[in-house]
Amino acid sequence: MSTHILVIDEGTTSTRAIAYDRNFKQVAVAQIEIPLSLPNENWVEQDGEAIWTRTREVCQTVIAEIGGAEAVAAIGITNQRETTLVWDRATGKPIGPAIVWQDRRTEPLCADLRKAGHMERVRAATGLQIDPYFSATKIGWLLDNVEGARSRAEAGDLAFGTVDTFLIWHLTGGKVHASDVTNASRTMLYGLQVPGGAWSEDMLDLFNVPKSVLPEVRESNGAFGETAADVFGKAIPILSAIGDQQAALVGQGCLTPGSAKMTYGTGGFLVANTGDVTPVSEHKLLGTIGYDIADFGGAYALEGSIFNAGTVVQWLRDELGFMRSAVESEAMAASLEGNGGIYIVPAFTGLGAPHWDADARGAITGITRGTTAAHLVRAGLEAAAYQTLDLLTAFEADGAGVDVLHVDGGMAANDWLMQFLADVCAVPVVRPDYGEMTALGAGALAGMALGWVSPEDWAARARPGKRFEPKMTAEVRDPLIDGWRAAVGRVLTADG
Repeated sequence: MSTHILVIDEGTTSTRAIAYDRNFKQVAVAQIEIPLSLPNENWVEQDGEAIWTRTREVCQTVIAEIGGAEAVAAIGITNQRETTLVWDRATGKPIGPAIVWQDRRTEPLCADLRKAGHMERVRAATGLQIDPYFSATKIGWLLDNVEGARSRAEAGDLAFGTVDTFLIWHLTGGKVHASDVTNASRTMLYGLQVPGGAWSEDMLDLFNVPKSVLPEVRESNGAFGETAADVFGKAIPILSAIGDQQAALVGQGCLTPGSAKMTYGTGGFLVANTGDVTPVSEHKLLGTIGYDIADFGGAYALEGSIFNAGTVVQWLRDELGFMRSAVESEAMAASLEGNGGIYIVPAFTGLGAPHWDADARGAITGITRGTTAAHLVRAGLEAAAYQTLDLLTAFEADGAGVDVLHVDGGMAANDWLMQFLADVCAVPVVRPDYGEMTALGAGALAGMALGWVSPEDWAARARPGKRFEPKMTAEVRDPLIDGWRAAVGRVLTADG
């Protein structure tokens, strides 16, 4: 009997498969890393074929563990957003590496478009900033820099997709070329409308992207076809696809206007449900689509994106060798009575919201002879909290203040950081006991399509967890924040 939902959670640095039972309890998981390649300054790439083969491998491992494909009722997909692939429709082979969302190679083009006065035009149509972060300029780069690609695209021989679309294509044996509204809304090519959005002819013209490469756009828990029988040994329906940050919004049960969540992964992403109110930011936040659920409806969302959060801990561990595992960072930070005046501004790939400064680069300030590895590790953790404060300040200024911060993602497991986050931001922080809210959100959407749970019941579902209350006094907090803002001011460029 088909009693499980298989979720594919394809992230920036790894791909995993998780099986949930009918009560949405995790019963099996498998994960494999997918390396990032940095061939040039500001370039971040991945091997698209490795994304597919390793995703298939983790799925096969989990399917075997739960008793075979007959046990799987449906598949849900959640994915790193904005990462761009273009492939041959006949072979399914990418024409070049996947260009990852962190990649900044198209900043010169984006700068030219901003200088030409197109920012408001793009923001009004898509809710987004003109930035290399999004997919549109990545598509154009591939079509213009791979020999013959543009003519092949215009002839209908090539297909574009974010990672969800690429996986759906391969899972269905090339029969389905589709995405969901949340991923489409991150391309800088899709009209910000729920429901009834569409690819924007104006944006396609501005970014010189042929419509022939684009996927069909469906609801977040729409029907995305069935897996080809030779993939897992049985045709399995694919019943959800959703970008990772929106998936976490669903996983946390944020299906009512005003609810919000913060996910700490490779980057950090604060997303607030704004219901049927189209988000318009005066403080460089993003308007996006939160979800579109069949027979329930869709919602807009306001989003603030931090480009580097978990990557800072990886850098401290792998490049600087300050610890053997990320878990050690908690004890190292807690071993100090203060930060020693040390700040790390992790602008490895520029700064995201609310600065949107692509040319900013990272800095460490306040170093003295007494600075230790523990000080730098603590500063790396603190940076996630300070950047979150910057987002919360912008959200409040846009009329979307957050009273309670619901968190998830790898860094949320660090108790020291969560308490520091509550202290610096002066808001309670709530962390669920189950941390994989992104995968759970995709599983819940597939479950809704199967009739296993209603959206209303999902939103009301209990999520046991730990609550961190602010304890720091203003006399302690304010100087810390002043130090952070002075450090950020040192890296901002004239155009930032």
